[in-house]
Amino acid sequence: MACEMVGVVGLGTMGAGIAEVFARAGLRVVGVEADEKALERGRGHLRVSTDRALSKGRLTAEGQREILDRITLTTSRAELAEADLVVEAIPEVMAYKSELFADLDRLCKPSAILATNTSSLPVTAIAAATGRPDRVIGMHFFNPAPVMKLVEVVHTVLTGDGVAAEVAGLARRLGKTPVSVGDRAGFVVNRLLLPYLNHAAVLLEQGMATRDGIDTAMRRGAGLPMGPFALLDLIGLDTSYEVMEVLFAESRDRRHAPAPLLRELVSAGLLGRKSGKGFYDHAQESPVSPETRSAISTVRVIGPDADALTERLSAAGFKQVSGADVVLQAGGRPDVRLAPPGRLVGVRVVGDTVAEVAATVLTSPGAALCAADLMKIVGLAPVPCKDRAGGVTGALLYAHLNDAVRMYDSGYASIDDIDTAMKLGCGYPAGPFELLESIGLAKVRDELNAIYTEYREQAFAPAPLLDELVTAGLDAFPRP
Repeated sequence: MACEMVGVVGLGTMGAGIAEVFARAGLRVVGVEADEKALERGRGHLRVSTDRALSKGRLTAEGQREILDRITLTTSRAELAEADLVVEAIPEVMAYKSELFADLDRLCKPSAILATNTSSLPVTAIAAATGRPDRVIGMHFFNPAPVMKLVEVVHTVLTGDGVAAEVAGLARRLGKTPVSVGDRAGFVVNRLLLPYLNHAAVLLEQGMATRDGIDTAMRRGAGLPMGPFALLDLIGLDTSYEVMEVLFAESRDRRHAPAPLLRELVSAGLLGRKSGKGFYDHAQESPVSPETRSAISTVRVIGPDADALTERLSAAGFKQVSGADVVLQAGGRPDVRLAPPGRLVGVRVVGDTVAEVAATVLTSPGAALCAADLMKIVGLAPVPCKDRAGGVTGALLYAHLNDAVRMYDSGYASIDDIDTAMKLGCGYPAGPFELLESIGLAKVRDELNAIYTEYREQAFAPAPLLDELVTAGLDAFPRP
């Protein structure tokens, strides 16, 4: 793409970051804001960001001057007339974006590409506000734009031939990694990430496990960089709620309906880190509750994974006793026919560092507490939870991976692009399809069947493609 001059409309934190990215790549940038006050805020964002890079040694003083000198700040949209590309980064309100794009269509030269940085609104509807829908595209950067490598390039049914490829090429010129995606609410990252986070809020509301337990299970057990509630607080609960509403408006999938708990927190102004409190209180360190210890006495281990847990317990000095005070069923659901119900506790080891400790409705509080203490002694972080199909990790992770399979099967993003997007956009150690194949397609399919049987939510039914591959005996997704 022969692009030498770029316009950026909207110089909030994200827009200023996008302007900086283009200027760093040697392009001339015209940054536009609504009024002088907003323009000064944008100038401040640019200064703070480049000062930070300078202090960390990622930028020299001369490099900072060159970047800032390439950016012209103005309140006049007319100065975008000669731009080869204009990127919009204004608030996520469709009426504002439609008005802006109609104006840009009038002001910009016919060859200019008009791009929106929207994270969830339909690009097709934005394009329809112009007389050049074939030259309108989504170019979704991630925050902070100067640091994050991912750019989602969103094409619509109206996008002209070669336009998406041109914009992807420009993204590479900026040092970014583009992924190509169709125009679906949330695109790749938000469409996969937010339903998973929302699902965590539903499980918390249902009392499946505690906030800290769920975060521990997903961070230490599933290996994700952050627990869902820590991540929700980082993103902003209001932002997460708005994205879920957009997803639900398009899909009408019950799983996309914002969790009532999420709505309550947003209504109360508890928005996460930005307000000082959300799921966590960020204004002060969380108080440390005194630990309650059980009187650990005798133990017995049963179940399909009994050998591994018995080995851990034996190494810690515990021997199996037939008439034990607590019976640990390792692997599978706790079966009250196999042991005295009040003494039976399910244990599912996840990722070799976490143990989900599942109490049935008949399990005594003392037995559940004893089981959690035993897990600590053998070096596992206990996550007390209810006895539900999939446990915490399975219900959250496998449903999340199932969404990725449905996304690919719908044809609007490739396996490689989905994996790349989630690794670069969310910091995942492996993409959804890499995770699926490492866990085992059959195991994920079977767990999903069990979860679907219990919850009867269609979203938990294994994606047809996943079921088809397992039935065919395949353990990996065919790549072109």
